[in-house]
Amino acid sequence: MPVVKEHDAVAHRLHGAVFHSYAAPARGSAELCAWRLEVQPGVAGVPHRVSREEVFLVLSGALTVTLDGVAAQVAPGDVVLVPAGSSVAVGNGGDGPALMWVTTSVGLEATTADGDVIRPPWTR
Repeated sequence: MPVVKEHDAVAHRLHGAVFHSYAAPARGSAELCAWRLEVQPGVAGVPHRVSREEVFLVLSGALTVTLDGVAAQVAPGDVVLVPAGSSVAVGNGGDGPALMWVTTSVGLEATTADGDVIRPPWTR
């Protein structure tokens, strides 16, 4: 039975956040990717356009999600649906760390405002 224990999640750091990868093709998943996003206080979100749909579930703390220029405060239990092709940024203006569970499909890419294309290893 494929079980990924918390201590076996692979951590990746990018733009001041930590992506703890649990499910990806490199870990045996054929279609889905899932990770826990850890955002420390004071981290401003980096706007990026996503190539695939994402689903965010806030686990703890408070985050600001900006989707296509519209900002929303999200708290534990809140879910944000991020359509493919939209611009998204996740920031933490609070005074404590925040955690979010993210799910998407294999192969997601993100393009920043300056045109850099990010091919996250946690989606490969």
